[in-house]
Amino acid sequence: MTTRATVPGQNSMKPLHIALAVLVATIWGVAFVVSKIGLESFTPPQLTALRFLVAAVAAIWLPRPRIPWQSLIGIGLTVFTGQFLLQFFGIANGMPAGLTAIVVQMQALFTVVFAAIAIGDRPSAQQTIGMLTALIGLTLIGLTLGGGVTVFGFALTLASAVSWAIGNVLVKRLPKTDMLRLMVWASLVPPLPALAISAFLDGPASLMHVMAGASWLAFGAPIYLGLLASVLAYAVWGSLLHQYPTGAVAPFALLSPCVGAIASALVFGERFGFLRLAGMACILLGVAIVAFPLHRLIDFCAARANTH
Repeated sequence: MTTRATVPGQNSMKPLHIALAVLVATIWGVAFVVSKIGLESFTPPQLTALRFLVAAVAAIWLPRPRIPWQSLIGIGLTVFTGQFLLQFFGIANGMPAGLTAIVVQMQALFTVVFAAIAIGDRPSAQQTIGMLTALIGLTLIGLTLGGGVTVFGFALTLASAVSWAIGNVLVKRLPKTDMLRLMVWASLVPPLPALAISAFLDGPASLMHVMAGASWLAFGAPIYLGLLASVLAYAVWGSLLHQYPTGAVAPFALLSPCVGAIASALVFGERFGFLRLAGMACILLGVAIVAFPLHRLIDFCAARANTH
């Protein structure tokens, strides 16, 4: 998605656009709860296939982004197929939705590491501090495994974050492109491998049998995930990135894991002990340190001081 050049006053978002950014973060946060609900009826590969079949419908009227097919397929396999297959398998293997919402944010730290290895984009001191902070949080959460959270489910969720991070690096290497078109066309990739895995694990006709007896709530999950969490949310997010600097918009994404944890607590009664809460807080703090450029914070504080 191309962005406009920054002009004076552009960093200050309009109230309507702030509300839209919060709405997108809320949609993404609730998606973790919706995923868990969907997995009560569908298996992980089935839900993955249905989610992206819904999202890919928009490719009918949106033109393909001008990037090589191999790049498009690589992004579809990592950002979508690997991320959500592994994430759904993690939830299906005992990973709570709220904890999943936090742990997958490790993708931001993995992205920094992989970008340094693949394209020589070395992390700054601030990013290094953020990664170490998040690593402490991950260690604290690891100490709580076994109390309702399986090691296997936790490992799958971390692998989901790794897949997402690899995809982020692939996106980072692209020339400027329309992110909405990219995400919609990348949605064409997951259904085929997901359906193949489903046929192998669940049986060739399993999806048709499940769909024949599924409730409206079950069908609502892939519709929400594909239409709202993928197409609509990315469309609004991309529009905001087009109008404002990335540094003004990106911090709102940190609301997503908070919403996910709160929604999971309300819907499923998920509770967190002190150690796990401390670990989750460290991960969010680490991601915030990486995401928020220090010079922007200093400039913001200086500007505020000059107005008083």
